[in-house]
Amino acid sequence: MQGQSARQREVVHFPFYNVRNISCPDDNNNCRKIYVGHAPVSSIIDIPTDEDVRGYLIGAEGKKKKVPSQVHRAIRSTISDNPENFSVLNGGVVIVARECTIDENEKTLLLKNPSIINGAQTQGIVSDFFKDNSEELKAQEFSCHVKFEIVVTNDDDLIAEISIARNFQNDVMTLSIVGRRGYLDELEQSFQVKSPGTQLQKSETKLSEDYIKTERLLQVIAALIPEELWVKKEDINKVYTYSMKAKCLKEFQEIYLKAKKKEDPEHHKYLELYQFYLDISAIAWELYSKWKTHQGFAGTGLHSIKREGSTIKEVPDGIVFPILAALSVFAKKTNEGWTIKLPNSFSEKELIKSVKSIYQEIADRNPNVMGKKKACYSSLIQITSIYKRLSK
Repeated sequence: MQGQSARQREVVHFPFYNVRNISCPDDNNNCRKIYVGHAPVSSIIDIPTDEDVRGYLIGAEGKKKKVPSQVHRAIRSTISDNPENFSVLNGGVVIVARECTIDENEKTLLLKNPSIINGAQTQGIVSDFFKDNSEELKAQEFSCHVKFEIVVTNDDDLIAEISIARNFQNDVMTLSIVGRRGYLDELEQSFQVKSPGTQLQKSETKLSEDYIKTERLLQVIAALIPEELWVKKEDINKVYTYSMKAKCLKEFQEIYLKAKKKEDPEHHKYLELYQFYLDISAIAWELYSKWKTHQGFAGTGLHSIKREGSTIKEVPDGIVFPILAALSVFAKKTNEGWTIKLPNSFSEKELIKSVKSIYQEIADRNPNVMGKKKACYSSLIQITSIYKRLSK
């Protein structure tokens, strides 16, 4: 696991009203402590959330609009209208820390490297409330408390599992769980070899355009998997790669786990397939980006393609994914790893002509139909397969 060794050690002062050590024998035997208590709600504002599987959803990075959910509105209503009931109406926060020292005189906990792992939404609403009412709160004796639980441990893997387990009740996206467990780290590192500085989206709250959309990347790679690497019969049907991002993510998770499990009877198959994901990641995204704005579609008259004057701005995924699946026949393993190597005779112009014909005759001029119709994929694969045979 990456994280704590690279993070700067810091001590955060956490004022409390009361605190109690409730560690059980299992905790003591595994070098951890559990504290519970109540604290003024303002105490949680400055606690980091970097160990949480997701941050504050309203303030999610890259999110264009702040849209409070019913839960967010309920938290805000309680703290503003019924602060005396906040501690019993709110589930509180769970915090992890590497060390915890209790200063009874100052009624303060000294937490080393703390992070909220459950309760980021509560923290976000509390923080917004104090920002919006700073002047009013200064002029009155505002009293509002929140329950807290603090898990003190140096076990990074345990912290990750606690964060995931405590958030299952809130329907955490699989992407956040996979990212928190480190399954995407090697994929990101491999991507960065060819595209330095690039970051993959590893959490549902990482919405900025600065991140590669990981789920889409996995869809693209799945579409490019060559026949020789298929480990399941259904792999032959690439239609799912267009519309089933959840399946592609779940599939990658399975590939990762089996590739890492040497005792698995299909370990070697999955290891080679996993290596394909790593080797092809940056190439796959480059291909996807190229075909999303391929200027060869100019003059085709396909109305579903977005244009700005004579410039192609965006080709629908329903058209792009059958093309990517067709290009999978050109996947080749070299001394430098897997790549997509197009034969010299290959003509993108001719392929686009075929795409237009299939789009009009098989897909009823509907990109969504083209992306979901097996015949569109098999027709294009037949064409690229001919190029492959002729190149030998």
